[in-house]
Amino acid sequence: MKAAILIQRWYRRYVARLEMRRRYTWNIFQSIEYAGEQDQKKQLISYPTLNKLVMILKHRFSTFILMQYEQIVVSESYSGPRLSFPLSVTDTNALLSAFKEEQTLHGKYVLQLLYETKKFLKQMPNVIYLSTSYAKEITICGDLHGSLDDLLLIFYKNGLPSAENPYMFNGDFVDRGKKSTEIIIILFAFLLLYPDHMHLNRGNHEDHIMNLRYGFTKEVMQKYKTHGREILQLLQDVFSLLPLATVIDNKVLIVHGGISDKTDLDFLSTVERHKVKSALRLPKRSTDHLNVHACSRSSSRHSRRSRMDSPCSSGRSSRASRRRKKHSTKQGSSMIYKYKKMLVNYELFHIVIICLIQVVDILWSDPKNQNGCSLNSFRGGGCYFGPDVTQALLQKHDLCLLIRSHECKQEGYELCHNGQVITIFSASNYYEEGSNRGAYIKLGPELVPRFFQYQVSRSTRKLTLHQRVRVAEGSALRALKEKLYAQRSELMAAFQQYDIDNTGRISTSEWAQVVESVLRLDLPWRTLRPRLARLSADGNVEYESCFEDISPGEPIPPVTPNLAETLYRYRTDLEIIFNIIDKDHSGQISIEEFRQTWKLFTSHLGVAVNDQTIDDMARSIDFNKDGSIDFNEFLEAFRVVHKLDVKEQQQG
Repeated sequence: MKAAILIQRWYRRYVARLEMRRRYTWNIFQSIEYAGEQDQKKQLISYPTLNKLVMILKHRFSTFILMQYEQIVVSESYSGPRLSFPLSVTDTNALLSAFKEEQTLHGKYVLQLLYETKKFLKQMPNVIYLSTSYAKEITICGDLHGSLDDLLLIFYKNGLPSAENPYMFNGDFVDRGKKSTEIIIILFAFLLLYPDHMHLNRGNHEDHIMNLRYGFTKEVMQKYKTHGREILQLLQDVFSLLPLATVIDNKVLIVHGGISDKTDLDFLSTVERHKVKSALRLPKRSTDHLNVHACSRSSSRHSRRSRMDSPCSSGRSSRASRRRKKHSTKQGSSMIYKYKKMLVNYELFHIVIICLIQVVDILWSDPKNQNGCSLNSFRGGGCYFGPDVTQALLQKHDLCLLIRSHECKQEGYELCHNGQVITIFSASNYYEEGSNRGAYIKLGPELVPRFFQYQVSRSTRKLTLHQRVRVAEGSALRALKEKLYAQRSELMAAFQQYDIDNTGRISTSEWAQVVESVLRLDLPWRTLRPRLARLSADGNVEYESCFEDISPGEPIPPVTPNLAETLYRYRTDLEIIFNIIDKDHSGQISIEEFRQTWKLFTSHLGVAVNDQTIDDMARSIDFNKDGSIDFNEFLEAFRVVHKLDVKEQQQG
């Protein structure tokens, strides 16, 4: 009996330690993901250069005439599916079979599909109202993020969309995964085939600025080098036309992100959603209103100042006085007109801001356990809404349940706010192989949700729970160490403020405080310390050991250490700039284009680099000496390598 008790105690401790590792692994993944989204929002607000880059891209896409898909010739050598419109079941089956075989749909059919989808979505309202009386159950899916295997597994387990088997996909179809293009083609095809039984909500990643950072733009240009720009331009319109919310049986509200204390479904129904191409930037017309408003105020101040400063001469003729009186009457009428126009423009701008906030809250918000509504500073967009906010909105619109997505959950779904909010996430293995399950909901007339879980797996079924946790934990710690390395200068400067005697050691609490103040990831640093830095004999942290397990992959080009570190930190932003500068999307740019890229990048970050340094760096990065910069070559020069991974490869 004693032996059994000892074994039971040991096992409970073992499971508890495993659960602790699993939880902090999850926190690392989620914190790094949200920090990236927060950086995206901050950069668009703080740095005019990124807005300038977006405008460059927009101008580049609009400086050519869209080729009509009828003019595109499909060669006889093309072996992929050939679509005929209106679509039939044969067409959707052909698409599914082709994508399973890694085939690519011809650009002509992609453009035609997007044209038809755009035409259909223009007729749709902002809020879709569905009824379960026409089908036994509706299947609700969450984020897919380019994971075609998850979509195919859902269809395998639950059946294909049809009149008897309706589906609702709750946004974030694209980005991060490598099969985003295939997913939207399949979803749009079924939308056209079964318009009354296939429904799509917009997510925060159905946004061309998000697509620049998280991979979808690059994927489209790689798969469709000839017609990629036309496809991306058309997708901006299609994404902006996707409905914002769905209501089932007037009782269940489905939105991608969440709500706020300002969310009003009646007002949301009146928003001109097609004008919100991106929830990250104001529509151009709204900024025009702001400029008109500012100019009107400036001109009115100038006119008042001119009148006060001009000297009054008593020797002027009465005829000049009469002309001045007549002119002042006209000027008064003109000023009244200007003030009315200014007021109208200001009101229009105010309305646009309110509309944009409503859309951002719907797409970006997350639930929290505490009451109230506060800014979602962790993501940088939307808000945190508490149980009281949920209860108020449900009561206001006579609803009983809110279903949302937007957050990866370890089991694929999660209930909160006393069961009134459900989060559903359908991309399994989102962070790492084995990191999470995917799930979908089936909702019938009784409105009691049934959850179905799954996990696309090629290797994890053979692994034990301990091995799966170890694999995910290793991946999370590697990502975290890269974050530490990218902020090395700031961390070292902060460490040395506590290390007055230059011993190379500080206390654990000081170490944790410094790391959090620099990285701002809100992680349990004391718990993570043994995996990131070692202790000295006196129990203090040897802070330089944080950087021992990681090093540059290739010899660093002739740049200063601070600039090299900046490049490690902003590789994603540099990739965005590179893809914009790379006009023909060949993956290569000339030395002159490389210099232009750097001017944009350095002005964005405020880093001073002269032309000679840029030329020297370009020549050193041109590893194959072909006179052009290959982007893969460039990134290789600023890639970090984990020493433990190198040792494992050498042992293997």
